Amino acid sequence: MSDHAIPNDFSAAVEDDRSAVWHHMLQHEPLRNSAPWVVVEGKGTRVVDAEGKEYLDATAGGVWTVNVGYGRESIANAVRDQLVRMHYFAQSAGNLPGAEFARRLLAKMPGLGRVYFSNSGSEANEKVFKMVRQLSARRRDGGKYKILFRERDYHGSSIGTLAAGGQPERVAQYGPFPEGFVQVPHCLEYRKQWDVANYGERAADAIEDVILREGPDTVGLLCLEPITAGGGIIVPPDGYWRRVQEICRRHDVLLHIDEVVCGLGRTGKWFGYQNFDIEPDFVTLAKGTASGYAAIACTVTSERIFDLFKDEPDDPLNFFRDVSTFGGCAGGAAAALENLRILEEEGLVENAATMGRYLQERLRELAGRHAVIGDVRGMGLLQGIELVRDRVARIPVAEADVKRVVARCKQQGVLIGMITRALPGLNTTLCLAPPLIITRDEVDEVCAAIDEALGVVFQA
Repeated sequence: MSDHAIPNDFSAAVEDDRSAVWHHMLQHEPLRNSAPWVVVEGKGTRVVDAEGKEYLDATAGGVWTVNVGYGRESIANAVRDQLVRMHYFAQSAGNLPGAEFARRLLAKMPGLGRVYFSNSGSEANEKVFKMVRQLSARRRDGGKYKILFRERDYHGSSIGTLAAGGQPERVAQYGPFPEGFVQVPHCLEYRKQWDVANYGERAADAIEDVILREGPDTVGLLCLEPITAGGGIIVPPDGYWRRVQEICRRHDVLLHIDEVVCGLGRTGKWFGYQNFDIEPDFVTLAKGTASGYAAIACTVTSERIFDLFKDEPDDPLNFFRDVSTFGGCAGGAAAALENLRILEEEGLVENAATMGRYLQERLRELAGRHAVIGDVRGMGLLQGIELVRDRVARIPVAEADVKRVVARCKQQGVLIGMITRALPGLNTTLCLAPPLIITRDEVDEVCAAIDEALGVVFQA
């Protein structure tokens, strides 16, 4: 894969990893007797591990980040040049790539007017929560401080974003959480909670039920993913988003769309919310913003929200008194700019739409051959396959068997994902989110691996 020499023996690095690194989302006890998996190189849609084995990566870096693929020298060069020129200054000052990226980003987000930089999706979401709490504190009645979040959605790993976490296994053992975070029901019709024809509207009305129960004068924000990602790849049913927008406006509740996964092309539009004709007050971005080549996250707001923090100049506490140290890293903005250029010039948003439709078509074909596939759902290059023991009763398979499917695909040289430690008894959805450069032949390769794995793990 590489055009330049790299070491052939990574045994020392693997041992260093085993003895010194604390990995994300990993139980380390099994590593007492087995080597950790170490990835050493990537190009296009493929990565190579320390043993020299190549994999087609249908997870975009494991957490749905590498939108433009691996080995993009132009991004590395843009970051390198910026770091030499001016690598860092606190965001109380501006920098050239940050200013240009903000302008070009907002051109793709009509109705929004300001970009606040930070370094992770969790942090970007925390900024929204702080803005809402500050606006609430400035009200004479002290109200509208509550933040609503949706069951199954995920917004980050900090204590504040965990308080807004709709995945019980992700939030377990980290409380007590801050007050004022309230859950609303999920909208997955496959696991429906109401037996009605207009399920999308009914699921949205459930949000209004919570607002009325809590008191509209206390609810300031509704925070939702446009498409639930790690909670099961859930595309809201028809009518849902229109009704949600109506409810927010009726009760003066600000709408926050968490685009950390969906943003920058993954759903076949620049942003997931643009599939549903809604007008958010806040949009948060991370992951695909620079495809993982440098750390950058964005909290994007309407100009109206921005103006609320500068309309009382005599109040020394009126402005947003927040700092993100690494929001001042100019390399992140340089990477984001070049990432944006690649997305535009290579037509990758359009490719995500085209290949996403083809991927879903192929997955539905697999459902015709494997009774264990209960539901196929998703949009663009964000697709899920929920596995069940009984299609009629929709009884989930054992999570251990889902892990075996993922492992079997890896043995074949294809990396896929699954819901991980999120929903008790329902971590049974396979997740596909490949780089947006994936080709038709590579989609076929992914589906062939899943086909074989399902046949082996769930033999008739």
